[in-house]
Amino acid sequence: MTTMPVSSGTRHLVVVNAGTSSPSSSRLIADRIAQATLEQLHATGVDAVLDVIELGPLAGEVAHAIVSGLPHGALVEAIGQLAAADGVVVSTPVYKAGMSGLLKAFVDVLDNDLLIAVPVALAATAGSARHALVADEQLRPLFAYLRALVVPTSVFAAPEDWADPALAVRVRRSATELAALIASGVRSTITGQSWDRYQHSWGGTMTGEASDAIDLDTDLMRLATGRGSPGPSR
Repeated sequence: MTTMPVSSGTRHLVVVNAGTSSPSSSRLIADRIAQATLEQLHATGVDAVLDVIELGPLAGEVAHAIVSGLPHGALVEAIGQLAAADGVVVSTPVYKAGMSGLLKAFVDVLDNDLLIAVPVALAATAGSARHALVADEQLRPLFAYLRALVVPTSVFAAPEDWADPALAVRVRRSATELAALIASGVRSTITGQSWDRYQHSWGGTMTGEASDAIDLDTDLMRLATGRGSPGPSR
């Protein structure tokens, strides 16, 4: 397996916003977390820049990728931004007690390896405090499956929370955790030293491996591709 390059210099923070309204409450909360993270990084002498992925304009490309299995257009650029990220803020509106379907569809088209050891802060917004646990009950296990490093504090905002000073406290706490992980270079430390010890997806974006590097003639791969197992040796 190809070893991941060790990151140095400017850190890249990426916001993934699943909100589609304008203005978007999920974008507003993501911006607060991102800005507080950048301020903390700059305060400790770490240079950092911000990119934003708006999923609304990518909905067509996401649907096409789910059906065809191949991303194209602006979706390829968005995936590239995530591949280069040193930290990510993910924010979703809550619909009918669940995360945005657009966010889940976007995650479904990502390689399983794309976010290994990437620090991630989670946020959600909703019209009712009844949905306050969506970030922890749905987003956290999703990004744990992708083997991202999810910060301990998630942020949720219902309409009554925006004027509450407690929201600013949660935002700052989440940003502090995210900034600390980004500044530590934890992604490069983990993937740079043990990338080949992970069980990677076939053709994963970050592996640097072509599909012809996969041995398709093993018994398991022959069964997986419907060619059956080889006959007994003579």
